[in-house]
Amino acid sequence: MRVRTLAAAVALAALSVAVSAQNLDWNDIVAKARGQTVNFNAWAGDEKSNAFIQWAAQEVGRRYGVTLVHVKLKDTAEAVTRVVAEKAAGRNAGGTVDLIWINGPNFLAMKQQALLFGPFTQALPSYARVDTTTIRSNVIDFTIPVDGMESPWRRAQIVFVYDGKRVTNPPKSVAELLEWAKKNPGRLTHPSVRNFLGATFLKQALWELAPDPAALQRPATDDNFAAITAPMWTWYDALRPYLWRQGRQLPENGPAQRQLLNDGEIDMLVSFNPAEAAVSVHAGLLPDSVRTVVFARGTIGNTSFVAIP
Repeated sequence: MRVRTLAAAVALAALSVAVSAQNLDWNDIVAKARGQTVNFNAWAGDEKSNAFIQWAAQEVGRRYGVTLVHVKLKDTAEAVTRVVAEKAAGRNAGGTVDLIWINGPNFLAMKQQALLFGPFTQALPSYARVDTTTIRSNVIDFTIPVDGMESPWRRAQIVFVYDGKRVTNPPKSVAELLEWAKKNPGRLTHPSVRNFLGATFLKQALWELAPDPAALQRPATDDNFAAITAPMWTWYDALRPYLWRQGRQLPENGPAQRQLLNDGEIDMLVSFNPAEAAVSVHAGLLPDSVRTVVFARGTIGNTSFVAIP
């Protein structure tokens, strides 16, 4: 479904400045998009995602006659800053950002500043295949209602990848993870919390250890923050001394963490990609002894989106 959704969004993005999608049927949109170029601003930190975008660009060109250019970003905020600057300069057409692989905070910033085109999702034929009933993250982006202003791009879920040669009974909860780390000091780490993966690692612990997980669906306040997060901080204070290099140093991101596993410095890593082990083995980035485990009560998953400025 990803290529169909992306292709549809690309065709629509080619028209977004000049045409109201609600006033055209899909065949009209496709016809008017032909021959145009779409600058797809997308994070470029994953080789497999980059390769997929290149393949999708070929398909979009072949099927729709639209040229898709991957504008590679280190951080999505780069594209948002460019849109804000162009808007402030009075550039209301012909901007340099046509489509963005966007995250929750940047979606909120653009939505609040009325910098998004839409709603447009109902104009996409493939949107009928999107589960908007049972998968809440397809309609709520980090607590912000999507309101048709962005289209699902991919889904992700926290998994733990471990070397089966050294780990025979992987932990199935954050409590078991702490006990495993105590028995295997220095063999676990996580990306820096400045990275989304490191932050989500802590969110997983927060969700499992919170006295009332339902409280996490309500706004944080000065009155409830300390009490709700206290179990997570107690757990992490106990865990950190047993991390790789006693937790005094953390890998900057997922690829750096993966390299540590490949080098045999750690035995387990956290990933937001359920296919991390298979993809990494195929690419020669991890040994074929790696395996994947998901915690018994489940793990955090999310949906990421594309949006049209």
